[in-house]
This record gives sequence, structure tokens and C-alpha cells, in this order.
Amino acid sequence: MSLHTLSLTQRRADPHAFARAMGESYARYGFAIVADHGLDAAMIARALEATKAFFALHEDVKRRYHVPGGGGQRGYVPFGVEAAKGADKVDLKEFWHVGRELPAGHRYAAHMPANLWPAEISHFRADVYALFSALDALGLDLLRSIAHFLGLDESFFAPAVRDGNSILRLLHYPPTPPNPDGIRAEAHEDINVITLLLGAEEAGLQLLTREGQWIDVNPPEGALVVNIGDMLQRLTNHKLRSTTHRVVNPAPERAHLPRYSIPFFLHFAPDYLIETLPSCIDAANPNRYPEPITAQDYLLERLREIRLA
Repeated sequence: MSLHTLSLTQRRADPHAFARAMGESYARYGFAIVADHGLDAAMIARALEATKAFFALHEDVKRRYHVPGGGGQRGYVPFGVEAAKGADKVDLKEFWHVGRELPAGHRYAAHMPANLWPAEISHFRADVYALFSALDALGLDLLRSIAHFLGLDESFFAPAVRDGNSILRLLHYPPTPPNPDGIRAEAHEDINVITLLLGAEEAGLQLLTREGQWIDVNPPEGALVVNIGDMLQRLTNHKLRSTTHRVVNPAPERAHLPRYSIPFFLHFAPDYLIETLPSCIDAANPNRYPEPITAQDYLLERLREIRLA
């Protein structure tokens, strides 16, 4: 059992067929693999180089960029802090978060703090934020096909995610010691709308099928993994599934190698009201969420569950 790879060139030729194939992949797996996305390979390489440079810094230097009480929304989150919802053990990872740069006086400034930038790496800000911007634009583009699949106007999501509280996460999973206490990322679902994940150099990503089977997610080189988050699952009354996934520890012969990955968590704007789409409610699928909630309140609720707030 494996995920079919979709090509954005297909959408240019037949937007309806692409939207149907993408939607069917989400309805079945909650995941899709997208190739020919147009992201510049050199830009991705520069962001990955900056990522590796930061995590190579001394622990004391990295911790200067940790924000106590900040919910992990900007800057550095040290190794062994985040845990999956309901998990007994913390994940074996450390990461850095970059959010949207807002102009002075923006109405979302209270919810979206200013970014931190490591002074030790001169090119970090330019290289990493370039990737944030590119993935932000691509995510909006992919949401047009998701809207098409749902029978909505293709521009439906544009106002909902404009100035959204999206996050670019730079992830580092250090080499795994013998008999590790836990795994790189315990089974979890993403909080947000959709996640765009650049392929990692090392394997380990798995998703849980409806049948209860864990399957590997190994995209072709250069392709993106794009999965549904809980906010979109809630909005669509589970027509689009937010699938449980994890990152398992490497085989013993690969345990000495670190793993880096860069997911982009696309979010709604903080004041967007997540209210079940009427078109996703019927007698066979009654409304699971009769009480709407703002994206910001939902985010804070979930951050507390994963020990970041």
C-alpha cells in the first residue's frame, strides 16, 4: 500500500481531475504527495543549510533564543520539550519556529509575536524567510484545489488564511542512542489547516491507515508531502481526514545520523471562525462540531495539550 504521487502539471492540464485525485487521497489517507510544485531547489538547499548551521551551535547559544512562556511559537524549542497529545514521553527532537512578518500596528500583532533571528548566522533570516514565503504561497494555491474538491469557489480559503498564523518549523532529530527512551515523534495529528513537508534526507515518517496499519511515507526526491490538519478536518466535518502520523527511530545502522525536516504549518487567521461547512453535513454525517471556535482559541487549546503552553 502506497500513496500515489500527484503532479501540479496535471492541474494545469485538467484542474478538475487534479482536485478529484487530491481530494480522494485526502479522504482515504489524509495525505497526498505533490510533485512538480515549482519551488526553487536552490532556495530549499539554502534554508536547509541555515537549519543545519543553527542546530550545530552550542546548546548555550541556542537556548538564548528560547522564549519562556511563549508557547514555542517563535525561536528555539529545546530537545525533549514537546510531546504528542496524551503521550507519556517527550519527542526526541529540537526545533525552531518562524512565523509571519507583520507590519507595525497590525491587528494580529497580539497573537503573532515578532520573529527571532540568530545573530550567529548572517544569512539565516533571508534564506529561511524566503522559504516561508514560498510555502505560504504554494499552500494557498493547493487550497484552491481542495476548495474545488469540496464544491466551493476556488477562492474560498483566500480570506481565511490571509495573514494566517502559519509556522515554518526547522526540525532536528539528533542521532539516536542505543535503547532510546521514546521515539523521534510520537503518534499525533497536526493542529493546523494543511501541512506542507519537504522531504527529509533520512526516512522515518509513517501514517496510520484506517485499517490500523502503519505505512511508510517516502516521497520521491523533490516532492512534497501535504497532509490535512485538525482545523480543516473540523471545518469539513471529517470529510477530509487529519491522519495520525509519527516519526520512528532509525534502523541501528542509521542511528548515528541526524534527521532534518522542514514542515510548513498553514493556519487560518487568528479570528477566523471554524464553523462546520453546511455542505459537509447530512443525515449520514451529522455535525460533529455544533459549537464553532476561533482559530486562535483552538490553537491555544491544542498547544496546552502538547506541553508548549
